[in-house]
Amino acid sequence: MNQSAPDPRKRTPLTAALAWQRSRAAGRHTPASRLSQASQLSSVPTVDEVSAGGIVIDPNSDDASVAIIARYNRGGRLEWCLPKGHPEGQENHNEAAIREVEEETGIRGQIVAKLGSIDYWFSVPQYRVHKTVHHFLMIATGGELTTEKDPDHEAVDVAWVPLAQLPKRLSFPNERRIANLAREVIVTHGI
Repeated sequence: MNQSAPDPRKRTPLTAALAWQRSRAAGRHTPASRLSQASQLSSVPTVDEVSAGGIVIDPNSDDASVAIIARYNRGGRLEWCLPKGHPEGQENHNEAAIREVEEETGIRGQIVAKLGSIDYWFSVPQYRVHKTVHHFLMIATGGELTTEKDPDHEAVDVAWVPLAQLPKRLSFPNERRIANLAREVIVTHGI
């Protein structure tokens, strides 16, 4: 493109319309170009990934505090999220969840309920990823908050957050839904 589109943070309806007109004039928004883009997208390989993790509750806290981690995404933005990771070797989802929570938060946990699974898509330069994450509710059985056990050094911070405040703290809507499910399980079953 000869002229770059305005910075999205500075776009107004007028500048967005001008960017559309420029890209259309350059042939980027014709039916043929959309078809070409769709065929290129379908030719990009897809990789399925599975992770497991969850919500680990401090049983000694008055506010049902949950251990969460902060990490930087590929764009360099800090995100607060639930601990999770890939199963290793012959691990099942439960075993992977327990290990990942301990590696990323320093807290050992015991699973008391399955909370459900979420899935989402993202892209890296060579392929698209379809990721499924299995979440479990756990009760902390020991350990201390630390990121020092994380072998991948993805977690840059870890914190106890009251369960009631978790939806406001987590970066992703699908993880906020998991937090709400955890609250329902705790209230319903008195965990």
